[in-house]
Amino acid sequence: MTLNNNHLLSLLHDILDEQSVGCCGQVSEYQQIKRLVKNMMADNSISDHELKQILPEIYQYGRQGEGTSNIEDHITANQGNLETWMNTIQQINLE
Repeated sequence: MTLNNNHLLSLLHDILDEQSVGCCGQVSEYQQIKRLVKNMMADNSISDHELKQILPEIYQYGRQGEGTSNIEDHITANQGNLETWMNTIQQINLE
């Protein structure tokens, strides 16, 4: 089964939500975030302007999280961003 952008966004939202609520994560989750975002950024069918703006930010979050020595601090420092990104993703998936 091929995942469409709505599936990818739902999966991305779930990972971000899990990290935000639990304030913990795994390197593999950050790698998954990067893969999901990279696939969506490569898809020229995405027309939502807000989504196009936040995807590079989320990719950077994943890249930094993958290399951090303190995941809890990384998540805490990005808590506001996580909330914003999740709200944006949720709004897009409702449309």
